[in-house]
Amino acid sequence: MFSGQPNNNLLRRVTMSTPDQKVVVITGASQGIGAGLVDGYRGLGYAVVATSRRIAPSDDPDVLTVRGDIADFATAERVAGAAIERFGRIDALVNNAGIFVSKPFHEYTRADYEDVTGVNLAGFFRISQLAVERMLHQGGGHVVQITTTLVDQASSDVPSVLTSLTKGGLQSATKALAIEYADRGIRSNAVSLGVIRTPMHAEDDDTLGAMHPMGRAGEIQDVVGAVLYLESAPFVTGEILHVDGGQSAGR
Repeated sequence: MFSGQPNNNLLRRVTMSTPDQKVVVITGASQGIGAGLVDGYRGLGYAVVATSRRIAPSDDPDVLTVRGDIADFATAERVAGAAIERFGRIDALVNNAGIFVSKPFHEYTRADYEDVTGVNLAGFFRISQLAVERMLHQGGGHVVQITTTLVDQASSDVPSVLTSLTKGGLQSATKALAIEYADRGIRSNAVSLGVIRTPMHAEDDDTLGAMHPMGRAGEIQDVVGAVLYLESAPFVTGEILHVDGGQSAGR
């Protein structure tokens, strides 16, 4: 049960992993951007703890998968506990899991509200607490949120109040975390996306591209490259990095 207090058991568990190997936790990791992030961090030599509701086991001994709903605090506890038990540390967390429901504001249902706020907010909150707790114990780390450019540049073509409510909150939290922990070695950044070509989007290429000044939709590797840049930029914190084909700049 969530008590709001540090989970000291996470700090005491012993691992058999390589001492100098860094470890990243990635939420929403079963497909699309999340799966791309798993591959990207493995390319850097990180061990990965990957979680989502329907994620399958991995044949890679340095990829540990944990199935569950990250909106449930118990899942966050299991994910963080598994990371410490298997690898002994958490060096980075990518809060990639998210739900986007586009409806006119007056048509949102209670179920829509609970689903979106559950994954986008609760799904960030507890796993980030546990990761930051471990990072403080280690002396540093990095937390990344995946948000959307609709927070900064609303579109009449894409109703998005629930997205702005939740992802906008994450962008503010990103900066607050950056300032709170800047002198303790923990960085916090966000990557704010335009439309990225993933299994979530069924529109044709022309429809996706028309939403961006650059005339195309983004690719998964555009997002992975941005996150890995932030991972390799030790003097960057509190940044909202737009990966949106110029959408946030105007139209």
